[in-house]
Amino acid sequence: MHNEGAITAITAKRLTLALVAAGAIGGAIGAISVNHNNALASGVVAVPAAVAAPVAAAAPAVAAADTPRAPIAAGVLLPDFTQIVAHNGPAVVNIRVTGSTKTAAEGRVQRGPQIDEDDPFFEFFRRFQGPQNTPRSQRERPVFGTGSGFIISPDGVILTNAHVVRDAKEVIVKMQDRREYRARVLGSDPKTDVAVLKIDAKNLPTVPVGRSSELKVGEWVLAIGSPFGLESSVTAGVVSAKGRSLPDDSNVPFIQTDVAVNPGNSGGPLFNTKGEVIGINSQIYSQTGGYMGLSFAIPIDVAFRIKEQIVATGKVQHAKLGVTVQEVNQGFADSFKLDSPEGALVANVEKGGAADKAGIKSGDVIRKLNGQPIIASGDLPAMLGLAKPGDKVALDIWRDGKVVRLDARLANADDKTEPGERQDTASADNSARLGLALRQLDPNERRSSGIASGLVIEDASGAAANAGVQPGDVLLSVNGRVVTTVAQVRDVVGKSTKSVALLIQRGADRIFIPVRIG
Repeated sequence: MHNEGAITAITAKRLTLALVAAGAIGGAIGAISVNHNNALASGVVAVPAAVAAPVAAAAPAVAAADTPRAPIAAGVLLPDFTQIVAHNGPAVVNIRVTGSTKTAAEGRVQRGPQIDEDDPFFEFFRRFQGPQNTPRSQRERPVFGTGSGFIISPDGVILTNAHVVRDAKEVIVKMQDRREYRARVLGSDPKTDVAVLKIDAKNLPTVPVGRSSELKVGEWVLAIGSPFGLESSVTAGVVSAKGRSLPDDSNVPFIQTDVAVNPGNSGGPLFNTKGEVIGINSQIYSQTGGYMGLSFAIPIDVAFRIKEQIVATGKVQHAKLGVTVQEVNQGFADSFKLDSPEGALVANVEKGGAADKAGIKSGDVIRKLNGQPIIASGDLPAMLGLAKPGDKVALDIWRDGKVVRLDARLANADDKTEPGERQDTASADNSARLGLALRQLDPNERRSSGIASGLVIEDASGAAANAGVQPGDVLLSVNGRVVTTVAQVRDVVGKSTKSVALLIQRGADRIFIPVRIG
């Protein structure tokens, strides 16, 4: 449940991901017409010539230094959102949530007579009366929150964010016409931050639903919501990016916008210029807990897939491939002889999981899923997020300098699997080119760490240290080749010209680290 008064904590290294109600619609200029099918046609207006003239006047100076180009458009076009707001505003609702949290009472309860420590009887009472202070019992404290949502069916089905109704004991939905309804939470999915509510009503206004897959970067978008409880607030902006992966476990390919969103907008709709909902405003990056120009919405295609499962079964199942992946940078591309730094580098494979059964190995680079290119590592979980357990997927894998095609049947994310198997042994020496001092794992280290084999990094300097390798790490493979001796490390490094990819075990985590040696 979103606590309106809370301000998100800030870490030293990155902006804190703040959950807030997203809503943005900015009034602009132009005309939009409403048709009989409840859809709104996009309306735009060209900027007057007097405004556009300074831009045109600057063109000759550029043309003189470069080859003349035809103009992209006759003028700058601006949308008019007024009719979208008038038509769809009644279907956007304010959500008030009441819950509770347990807190310990301040102070402690005094048992026995209250005697000063200097009193001669103090020690007597301390010994024979037991502890002087005992904690007070916990008590429940009410917690209140607000958010937004939108009606998707005339019989009262509403979409919002899961974090808006988390731990809620009572959910009240307020319409734009000030009517209020008590809502039931049909189900919620914290992984995608989607929740479905139901109110007992008929003939309610609804929003038209579009396809987020057709949205383009640079398009105008708007949102309606209740920032800080200010109902039916409208803000607008543009789509900054699509398929954005965030540092959480959501696996949602977020729509990034610059729409102004703040606490209370969570769960509100994001509209395109046709008046169709294409996203649910969900999160912002912020150092203050308020809007700073980075807003994120859940694609409506993802939200509706979750909604269908909740309405049908009351719960959500997610598909899982069973791999841990990381980004392919230029160093990895050089190490694995890739023509470009694209794909998802497999750092670990869950034993007995879908990937393991399909033959995927650590060091593989997944380039395509069902024919769709994977550019960034975050593209893979986003694509898998649209699949269901039991679905069969086709994977294009880059392994040993060539493409390998594998098929995998996706597992259920709730199924328990064992961690990936560790790899095999080594001997003490110094790899000068990498800057590593290596030795074999001793039997006690193998037992305590669960690593069957590998080379312990006793010291890291030079190129390896600069890349982030640390003493105490365990080296498992180089450029995808399992290493059990220092001679094997030297052999692989000797055949590399620019960089090598080291698979490192650090604590419970496996990560690839690129080390530039050329």
